[in-house]
Amino acid sequence: MLRFKVTTVGASAGFILTKEAMARLKVKKGDTVYLTEAPDGSYRLTPYNPDFERQMALAEDIMHEDRDVLKALSR
Repeated sequence: MLRFKVTTVGASAGFILTKEAMARLKVKKGDTVYLTEAPDGSYRLTPYNPDFERQMALAEDIMHEDRDVLKALSR
């Protein structure tokens, strides 16, 4: 388990990710991370945008269902 201390960052609050935490998250300086709430009420810090993931899943469904239409449009 990694532990972080909340600190002041300008007029806001934040925490500093250690090199180990950045390596585990596979992020680098300047990347965006997301704090999401899990169904059990806990929170998860992730580099993946859950909204984008949902949108891509919907797009894949549409592409699969309407394959013939998309093929005709690509000509």
